[in-house]
Amino acid sequence: MRTSPVAGRLADLPARVDGAKIVVGDPAAPRTAQVLVDPRCGYCAKFEGAGGEVLLELAAQGKVKVEYLLASFLDGGGASGSVRAVNALRASVEAGKFAEYQAAVFASQPKGRFTDGHLLAIAAAVPGLRGEAFDRAVAEQTYKGWVGEAEEAFEATGARGTPMVRVDGRPVGAKDGAMFDAAAFAKALKDVGIGGAAV
Repeated sequence: MRTSPVAGRLADLPARVDGAKIVVGDPAAPRTAQVLVDPRCGYCAKFEGAGGEVLLELAAQGKVKVEYLLASFLDGGGASGSVRAVNALRASVEAGKFAEYQAAVFASQPKGRFTDGHLLAIAAAVPGLRGEAFDRAVAEQTYKGWVGEAEEAFEATGARGTPMVRVDGRPVGAKDGAMFDAAAFAKALKDVGIGGAAV
């Protein structure tokens, strides 16, 4: 299983559940970026390995907090395992490991569907995540109700796909594929007043 190159920086990033969102970073950060992703979205994995790392580095610097809206619209009745993946991501918040696990989930996106075994194997690569509570939450889909709320919140944004990053309600980095290039996305963020990440 793969983890993020910035995994060490993510270990100290706080995350909390706020309604249907998971918010990463200092609650007092001056700016907020909203990230809409589905764990089975290939373009989301590409974003997380580029623009997503820029955002998390900025969060680690206290310059922005990141609100994740975790969609599962690609699941198609269980076909892709998105619901299982979002449930596991929600469980990782309780263990204080969301930022690390989220990066690892996208870095280890399977060619097929997410299974409990795959999600637990990814978790094993995140120090301190595996344990009785997390493993049970994955196996029993403890947070399946919350997963549904998150999908409803995603649909309520009017977004027709993922990935999407919004600052002050406006998409950032969507033009010319900037969100898939770390330097270009850092510039796009700087253009909306969020800047200073090393890329």
